[in-house]
Amino acid sequence: MAHAAPRSRGTTRQVRPIRTPDIFDERVHRMAQVGIPVVLGLVYGYWAAANRRGGGPVTGWNILFGFVTAIVFIVLCLAVAAFAPLLKRELHSLTKSAFAGASVGFLYSQSGDSVLRSAALGIAVTAGVFGVFFYRYYTREDAAGNRIR
Repeated sequence: MAHAAPRSRGTTRQVRPIRTPDIFDERVHRMAQVGIPVVLGLVYGYWAAANRRGGGPVTGWNILFGFVTAIVFIVLCLAVAAFAPLLKRELHSLTKSAFAGASVGFLYSQSGDSVLRSAALGIAVTAGVFGVFFYRYYTREDAAGNRIR
């Protein structure tokens, strides 16, 4: 038969479980919502400017083009991140994938290749990203669009 273990008669103290520090709290998420598009935009602007100059010298117009491209990318990325989750899963997937495809197509067009090849690459990227995002949202939402936890 099993018996209870004897307990000391001294004072019993409450032992709290040790919590690990929460390094990804709400404040970090708010900073990342803006910080990640800014970093991606700066990299994208530099990449577009480098594609456009094609190994030639860096000029003031090239730097201006890179910064304007970065600002437009940042604004569009923030807009997609803010408004796409409000849509149904099909349109949500299509919005994000269209942004990714257009971004890749624009980068490719800056290298001086034909517009048709840039459009074909953008459409191919859009189709691939759409498949991934649609699968992700389709398997993690119910029919009403509510997230399944």
